[in-house]
Amino acid sequence: MVWRKLADELPKEVNDIPIDAAVITSEENCRYISGFKSSARTVIVTRDITYFLTDFRYGEAAQMHVKDCKVIVYRRLAKSVEEILKRHDVRGVLMEYEKLTLAQAGIYEEVCKACNITQIKDETLDTLLKELRSIKNPEELKQIQTAQSITDAAFTHILNYIDDSKSERDIALEIEYFMKKQGAENIAFDLIVVSGANGSLCHGVPSDKKIQRGDFITMDIGAVVNGYHSDMTRTVAYGSVSDEKRQVYQTVLQAQLAAIETVKAGISCNIVDRAARDIIDAKYPNTFGHTTGHGVGLEIHEWPYFAPSCQTITRYGMVLTVEPGIYLEGKFGVRIEDMVLIGEHGCENLTCSTKELLIL
Repeated sequence: MVWRKLADELPKEVNDIPIDAAVITSEENCRYISGFKSSARTVIVTRDITYFLTDFRYGEAAQMHVKDCKVIVYRRLAKSVEEILKRHDVRGVLMEYEKLTLAQAGIYEEVCKACNITQIKDETLDTLLKELRSIKNPEELKQIQTAQSITDAAFTHILNYIDDSKSERDIALEIEYFMKKQGAENIAFDLIVVSGANGSLCHGVPSDKKIQRGDFITMDIGAVVNGYHSDMTRTVAYGSVSDEKRQVYQTVLQAQLAAIETVKAGISCNIVDRAARDIIDAKYPNTFGHTTGHGVGLEIHEWPYFAPSCQTITRYGMVLTVEPGIYLEGKFGVRIEDMVLIGEHGCENLTCSTKELLIL
């Protein structure tokens, strides 16, 4: 049970304040603990039991689908929260910090004041949840792998769709339609399809630009299955490829393969970043400005990161992307991205699509 792991990790006290419970309000963390998605949600974790609070709109569905939590359908959220905290004689409560809205903060300020409870509003709970979510259990991995299999299938499908009558927007829409037809709950993010000079825009938005002979086309795509995301980028050529483009592509591929070869449990995340960055910087300095990778799960960008400043130690069960790129302003760009599962002595690549330079 996810909530049990969190309950066991709750500190006994913070700043000399006894901690008896945690209040969680963000969509992703509530879904992580309960297995249920709702726009009206609060999770209260005590040492002995966890509650999922929602309103009438989601009450029946929550009773059917919430995992391992006692469901409370409230009329007034503040009153229900107050009753639970008093029932468990809570003296101190951990609050989420990064995603607590002003409106939510106001509600809990009043409730805690009425109950004479001290709130801890710092990064303690956020850090605990990030660490728990960074290690994927078998069920989470199953959802991620299913999402990635849909993404791989979408890439195979789109290769036969692309021609010079299609625009970047056409391609993005076709990918989205295909993934949803294959069972994706949603797309993982606003899909990126950029070609030609637009390819130097790292997070460019698909436009009405038609594909032209000699273009590189970069497609950053992903699906969501039961809340879990996939993320993959491939760059392909249309019609022909110049020597310069081929050289840039091979450099990015070399950097990505070197980084993947470095990935294993027990190393600092920045070591993986350095493996890719050193190769690119040696030939194309100042063209690779983003991190080499990021965690993936209930959110498309999760902790930790393969970044120059990230010294987090990798652990077995983490899922991260490896996605170096080169972006030549006003000319073109290349990015290649896979998702990997960290193992004790290496990693398992969850991405099956070819990284051979394809000329369509």
